Amino acid sequence: MGTIYTIGYSSYSIEDFVNTLISDEINALIDVRSSPYSKMYSEFNKDNLKRYLNSKSIYYVFLGEECGARASENYCYRNGAVDFNCVSDLPRFKAGIKRITDGASKFNVALMCAEKDPITCHRTILVARHLKKYDYPIKHILANNGIETHEQLEKRLLKLFDLDQSHFYKTKNELLKEAYDLQAAKIAYRPAEQEAEVHEVDYD
Repeated sequence: MGTIYTIGYSSYSIEDFVNTLISDEINALIDVRSSPYSKMYSEFNKDNLKRYLNSKSIYYVFLGEECGARASENYCYRNGAVDFNCVSDLPRFKAGIKRITDGASKFNVALMCAEKDPITCHRTILVARHLKKYDYPIKHILANNGIETHEQLEKRLLKLFDLDQSHFYKTKNELLKEAYDLQAAKIAYRPAEQEAEVHEVDYD
């Protein structure tokens, strides 16, 4: 059983990004961006990235349609934002999770998106949340090349919403679910906000 890593590219040059993957013995990169393109970081556009990774003997797999933060289904939007709980119930998302776990049984894989902090990205709050039940080790590569385990990240997530203390009538799992849902609502893709954005932003 391999380890599942996550990484955000926005704080790296392409050379440092790939060297980080190599140093952590990652040999398959899974791109979970809904739109795998960037005007700011063209070297991380899908075709450019795939070509560079392949030259370094790292597989590239695009799963943005299955595991991206956006949704084409109108019923998965609540109050103008994507509902991650709805997305996680979609057959295509479940198929994407299966492809990730199938890959992790053969390789050390990394889920890639843009955000440098994993707690602010759907690769963690949506995807890694649903990978937990398969008991693969999950580790998040931070902007300083440090490593945060998923257990450490969940403690940080609980603390973010002041849910890290024992509760009289809620279990730890219930508190964790609440923290995930609160953070999902905070970071969810909102089409109206993207259309109004005047600065270049990389979205999941």
